[in-house]
Amino acid sequence: MSEKSGELLKGLFIGGLIGVVLGILFAPKSGKETREDIIRKTDEFLDQAKEGYENALEKGKTIYETTVQRLKDLEMSAKEKMEEVEGQINEFAQQGAEIVEDNKTRLKKAIDAGLETYKKEIIK
Repeated sequence: MSEKSGELLKGLFIGGLIGVVLGILFAPKSGKETREDIIRKTDEFLDQAKEGYENALEKGKTIYETTVQRLKDLEMSAKEKMEEVEGQINEFAQQGAEIVEDNKTRLKKAIDAGLETYKKEIIK
């Protein structure tokens, strides 16, 4: 629960409690009836405050669980993308190696052909 939410609940509780007490104290009843009313209203208000707190706690828990799940989903998505990119890099590296090998073979054949031609020219 955030600090602002805690302050809001605290303010509501104190304000409500003061209102209940003042309302009962100024009502035309006997001392015993007034004390019983104060106790009853205080209990009611505490029950309401507890319910509000539990609701806020449940919402916080839900938000936390949702956030954790989203982070896990993002992590999985990032891992999948990373594996995909790794696969592409490996594929490009393999293709590059094949191209280098192919060019190396061509160059060797070209050099061999050039040497063969040179030898034939020298023998003539």
